[in-house]
Parts: sequence; structure tokens; C-alpha cells
Amino acid sequence: MIKKTVLSGIRSTGNLHLGNYYGALRNFVKMQTEYNCYFFVADYHSLTTHPDPAHIHENAKNVVIEYLAAGLDPEQCTLYVQSEVPQVTELYLLLNMHAYMGELAKTPAFKEKARKQPENVNAGLLTYPVLQAADILIHNADFVPVGKDQEQHIELTRKFGRRFNNFYGVEYFSEPQAFNFGTELIKIPGLDGTGKMGKSEGNCIYLYEDAKSIEKKVKRALTDAGPTEANQAKPECIENLFTILRIVSSAEVVKHFEDKWNACEIRYGDLKKQLAEDIIAAVDPIQKRIVEIKNDPQYIRKVIKQGTEKAQENACKTLREVREIMGFKAF
Repeated sequence: MIKKTVLSGIRSTGNLHLGNYYGALRNFVKMQTEYNCYFFVADYHSLTTHPDPAHIHENAKNVVIEYLAAGLDPEQCTLYVQSEVPQVTELYLLLNMHAYMGELAKTPAFKEKARKQPENVNAGLLTYPVLQAADILIHNADFVPVGKDQEQHIELTRKFGRRFNNFYGVEYFSEPQAFNFGTELIKIPGLDGTGKMGKSEGNCIYLYEDAKSIEKKVKRALTDAGPTEANQAKPECIENLFTILRIVSSAEVVKHFEDKWNACEIRYGDLKKQLAEDIIAAVDPIQKRIVEIKNDPQYIRKVIKQGTEKAQENACKTLREVREIMGFKAF
């Protein structure tokens, strides 16, 4: 039986956080034996914000290390860095010839980024969805694990694939589907009371953070004056804390604080203290593994070399066939 192909990437703009881990990484670990999995570090994508050149390489390496520490097995999946597979950028160029400025400029993600960084609305930002499509189509992925906020990019990838097939009269690219691991997707909230946990929002807890830093961040998390009626609904900022609590704490701990809330007896200091302790306990084994891997540069090089070779083998085949379909032949 041929395994379905799954692809997922993460931008190398920093370290992984709780949202990355509980939102997807734990599921990736389970998927490795069931699917043909490609996991990559999207370092080219980070260029849309003009990162410091001194940090690009180190950021990518850190994400690889944290992927491994979280449980990805390079013997069961293909783990690689985007910039090590040049076939992706050539496919990106070819797909750009079938992507139109009007449709790219209308994407909500482009509008939001252009609003946030008006002094740096570069062409890469505009064509970001095309590079994402190239990442997916280079491996003809069947499934792409994404949250609700990324579903439009998958739809654009399907559109670009269909457009290519229709233009050249072929059935080459399959249409990738959003994948939610068979369960409702978990959206890990930030500590600022709204939205989801993310680097750009500055509301996250990183997997590598020490205990004091975690305690400090949790202590500063937004709360309110407390419940005034028994069993009343929680405001968003409090529900966010309980969401994280349900993920990292035992059922008994969650029930204890739910009962305290419902009885109007909750003390946010106690809740935050318990939440910080449980987050620290949850990330401790990952942090120990991060230290082990960082101290073994030979292993890191081996993993990246092995992943690059596996990714390039498949990418070369796709690019060769796409070039032939488009009329580019060897002289």
C-alpha cells in the first residue's frame, strides 16, 4: 500500500513555542509511521521580513534541533531546510508565471502584512502564497496540516495546481487537502488574552525557556476581577488560561480550578502558579533533549544531509517532469 504524502513547514524566524508543539508537533510524531512525511524549515519565507543575516543560519538550525527534540525521527520522516533544496525556488519561479498579481494582492495575509510593515511591502511578500505552493507541490503532497488561518493558502495551492494542469492539458499536480489529524484542531491561545500564541504577537512561551522566564510570563498573563456569579461564563482572557491548563495539567488539577471558578472562589495567583509549574514539567524532557542534540553537531549535520538528499531526490523528479511539460528540454 502506497502511503499518502504529508508536508508541513515552519518559518525559521525564531524558536518553537507551545502553540507549535501542542497545535501540531505532537501529532507529527504520531504520523511518521503512517504517512510519507516531509517536514521542513522555511528559511526562505523568513526573508519577507528582512531578518538579520547573522541569524538566518542559526535560526534554521535551532528549529531543526527543536523538531528533533520534540520527537521527529529522521529515519521515519524527511526533515530538511528549505534553502538546501534549490528545486523549490525554480518551481516557485515557474509557478509565478501562472499566478496573477490581482489575486495575490487580495489575499488577507498579504493585506495584513502590508498593513503591519508598510515600509517593507516587497515582491516576496506578495508572492508568498506561490512559494508556499511550490513547497507543497514539489512533493505533490496529499495533505497539509494547517489551522483555520492558513486554509486559504491551501486553496490557492490547489488553484495554482489546477491552473497548471488545465493550461498544459495534463493531470500532473494532485490537489492537497487541509489535514486536521482526524480531530478538531487545537488553537493554543496567547498569554495576552486574545488570539493565538505566536512569535510575531509576542505572547508565547518557547520550548527552550527556563523556569524563571516561564513563571514570569505566566504571572503577567492577562486576567480580570474574577467571577461575580456561580457558574458564569469565562471571559476570553480567562478561558485562554484554562485552555492551556487543560493541555498541560492533569484532569484533577483542571477540575479543581473549574470548581473554584464556578464557586466564585478562584485565586488567579494560585491558578498561575500551578499553570507555570505544569508548563515547566511539560517542556522539561524536550529541553533536556535540546541540550543533548546541541552538544552533538555531527548528528545535526548528519540529519540535515540525510534529509536534504531525500528531499532533493523527490524534488528533482518533480522539477524535471514539470520542465518537460512546460516545454523545457535538454539540448
